[in-house]
Amino acid sequence: MKLVIVESPTKAKTISKFLSNDFVVKASVGHVRDLPKNKMGVDIENDFEPQYIIPKDKVKIIKELKQLKEKADDLYFATDEDREGEAIAWHLQTVLDVKDPDVKRITFHEITRDAILDALKKPRKIDENLVNAQQARRILDRLVGYELSPFLWKKVYYGLSAGRVQSVAVRLIVEREQERDAFKPQEYWDVSGLFDCDKNIIDANLIKINNKTIDKFYIKNESSANDLKKKIKKYKYHISDITEKDAKKNPPTPFTTSMLQQEAANKLGFSAKQTMRIAQQLYEGIKLGNKEQVGLITYMRTDSLNLSEKFLQDAKEYIISKYGSEYYAGSFRTFKTRSKNAQEAHEAIRPTIVTNDPESIKRYLDINQYKLYKLIWERSVATQMKEAKSKIINIDIENDKNDETIFTFRDSGTTIEFDGFLKVYHLSLQENILPKLDIGESALLKDVKLNQHFTEPPARYNDASLIKELEENGIGRPSTYATITSTILDRKYVEKDESKRYKPTDIGILVNKILCEHFKDIVDIKFTARIEDELDDIAKGKLEWKPFLRSFYEPFKKNLDIKEKELSKKDLTEEQSDVICDKCGSPMVIKYGRYGKFYACSNYPTCKNTKPIEDEKEVMTTDEVCDKCGAPMVVKNGKYGKFIACSNYPTCKNIKQYKKEVGLKCPKCKDGKILERKGIFGIFYSCSNYPDCNFILSNMPVEDENKKGEIKKCDICNEGYLMYYGKSNKIKCSNKNCERNTSRKKKK
Repeated sequence: MKLVIVESPTKAKTISKFLSNDFVVKASVGHVRDLPKNKMGVDIENDFEPQYIIPKDKVKIIKELKQLKEKADDLYFATDEDREGEAIAWHLQTVLDVKDPDVKRITFHEITRDAILDALKKPRKIDENLVNAQQARRILDRLVGYELSPFLWKKVYYGLSAGRVQSVAVRLIVEREQERDAFKPQEYWDVSGLFDCDKNIIDANLIKINNKTIDKFYIKNESSANDLKKKIKKYKYHISDITEKDAKKNPPTPFTTSMLQQEAANKLGFSAKQTMRIAQQLYEGIKLGNKEQVGLITYMRTDSLNLSEKFLQDAKEYIISKYGSEYYAGSFRTFKTRSKNAQEAHEAIRPTIVTNDPESIKRYLDINQYKLYKLIWERSVATQMKEAKSKIINIDIENDKNDETIFTFRDSGTTIEFDGFLKVYHLSLQENILPKLDIGESALLKDVKLNQHFTEPPARYNDASLIKELEENGIGRPSTYATITSTILDRKYVEKDESKRYKPTDIGILVNKILCEHFKDIVDIKFTARIEDELDDIAKGKLEWKPFLRSFYEPFKKNLDIKEKELSKKDLTEEQSDVICDKCGSPMVIKYGRYGKFYACSNYPTCKNTKPIEDEKEVMTTDEVCDKCGAPMVVKNGKYGKFIACSNYPTCKNIKQYKKEVGLKCPKCKDGKILERKGIFGIFYSCSNYPDCNFILSNMPVEDENKKGEIKKCDICNEGYLMYYGKSNKIKCSNKNCERNTSRKKKK
């Protein structure tokens, strides 16, 4: 008997389908050893020796693996091909007491029959350098967390924690918010003219005055804009020039981990954590009807842009047979990664089998698996297709050269000559076809439009832009981005606004301020990037991991001991205010608590008066009027989320439940909007026109991908509407008698 050990039960199930009966495939269910949760678990005096323990939930698994190992003629460690997977294999070797000569470590980029059988022919030893790099990261993060978190407990409040890489992400978000707060909008105007050219209406923008290009801020106010409008209207206009130029758009590169997370955030609205969870499912294997269970994509934690020669050949054949030889690039298109530490032996994220196009396997995937697989498949195939070709036409309109002031207007059009890769991977390249006109032709000015604008503050980070910023600054690695974004949300250091963008909380701002002022290295971007580079050097065998830990820890610990003595809780968490206590007349101070900032009487504990602090920027107005006093109602943030309150508080304390719009129209009355509401049985979704319209759904409705803003009707019963259910966002029908729901119950 031959034993193969992987991390995941799903992965074990998929691989077992490819192997003969003399193979047994078992899952360790992740790490079998880890640092203890209730103590540091690192012997600092003994050269940072980790004190690994076996968690209680792994005792039974290890016992079973040991029994199987005794019966096995060969033992293969088939954990993931990154540092984490290498460390899991090393821990398994240790707890199962496998001697070095007997170790057989196999790796593969995809979970397919050919990949697994090929890997079994080429076993290797465990790479100690990769293991040491993972140990160094784990211990480094433990040292920071277990030393710095108690400091925050004493100086702020119990329960706070500080992570090494996550703190840098919070800093980026806080600094972006500070930029937004300091931003002063600048007014500017643009001018466009509507011209009738032989019954063809041209909407052209003013681009030049007296043959000089005007910049964005040339027209600074309404008065200047109106003066220009008067001058423009004095003259007669004609077509002064028509230019054409050819343009090409090359296909994008295949996906790395960060690119996939960014694109899934932008196109699908997925969080980084959600993207990686779904990608893991696609990688580990999906059963395609009567076919064997197979991994649909290659390994999803990668920073390489490599594509295997087999994929390149298969993609070539698929493109030529499906779309025609004119759509094929002509030769294998390869890409070079920008990351200096990329694992070039790895591959980009791609489909394992090109002929498994998204539509052919859609019925075997849930809605989110289908969306992500479609994104990966289309991007990968597009890399081997011809570039898109377009023609850009500029039509210039001017008044007579002898006029006092010469105004030049321009309208631009784009015609797609050959769609190329756009046939598969859609980008925002829209056609704008202009009419056929001739130079010298009259252009009758019908109207002059003045448009006021204000410069916008820098946008808050969303998942895509935050991951991009981290990657560009060398912070984190492919396996860490999803953890970083989910951790800072879980710790309540940041939250997401209505647009799903990151906004720092009061406590996030305070912790960042403390770290920036007193522990600069922990949140220094260049320092953190250097740490990542040194971890990469450990993985390559260029740097010893224990001296690396010592060089970080000793100055960190020295500074921490100094700050412990120097700083008091009052210094860090109290600010003076102009507010006077309405109970005892003492000044009130601003304090920080678990739910943010609040006013507290400085005469505490004699006076225990506290008051909430209203952030004027975060109070949103509504169209509602208070039914008790007639004042406007506003949206406020409370301990348990948003609520609607009277703006005349504290004179009037009227409050109402906050109902969130989900961006979909009511399919029953066609007029109302679907609102997220909270009832005694939890969240439900109903029409804003209630009680006139009684449309209601128990779960979040599914948007119709072909009709934006509308709820998707069930394609099986054609009566109910589709809704998400469960943690993995599977689909069910609102019609209880629908076959979709019946088959779902049978599967369970």
